Amino acid sequence: MAARDIEENVRNWLSGEGLEIREREDPRADFHFLVRYPPTKHGHLFNVLSPKERNLLVVSSVTQVDAGQQDQMTKHANDDPEGWEEWLHETRLQLTRSHVDWVLHVGHGEGKPGPLQAFNLSMPTWFDGVTQNEVMQTLRRLWLSKLSIIHEIKFSYGPGVGKPGPVDDWAKGGPRPEPDTAPSTKEVETDDTGGFGTGFDPSEWA
Repeated sequence: MAARDIEENVRNWLSGEGLEIREREDPRADFHFLVRYPPTKHGHLFNVLSPKERNLLVVSSVTQVDAGQQDQMTKHANDDPEGWEEWLHETRLQLTRSHVDWVLHVGHGEGKPGPLQAFNLSMPTWFDGVTQNEVMQTLRRLWLSKLSIIHEIKFSYGPGVGKPGPVDDWAKGGPRPEPDTAPSTKEVETDDTGGFGTGFDPSEWA
């Protein structure tokens, strides 16, 4: 199936579920949508795209950790380096068990890992497996995997201050998602850095 056929099908499936869709200019992709999921004020932004010269659909989302939570993680790392290493290890295992692809952006500490600053979750589906059920289940799985980490961060390091913290990898020239419109800090951050603030209530989705 050609990329243009996949694009038309995916657009129809997403809009049919009432999801907000915006097109993003991307010279590396045959098409690239920004999709709000779940379709509520607490939804996060997901990238849905097909890389050029690949028979592949990729869904991904980046979450930027709150500055206050990063401060608490730094305190944990300083007070109990072994405990902080164990928390990061368990987070990596949790993501691996969720069967999604993941990247953790950890602060560049001196001699020890810094705070968790952002995480990127993604899942590929090759064109011969792209169906409406697969696309929607992929969004759902990524959302629940994000939610699991958000639960854990809020439980371990508090609600934060409602402001996304720094990401060392981006400051040093690494790839950085372009921001969407900034929402109120009293609600979950719904740009494609995917930060979350003090008003986020994960219990709505669990």
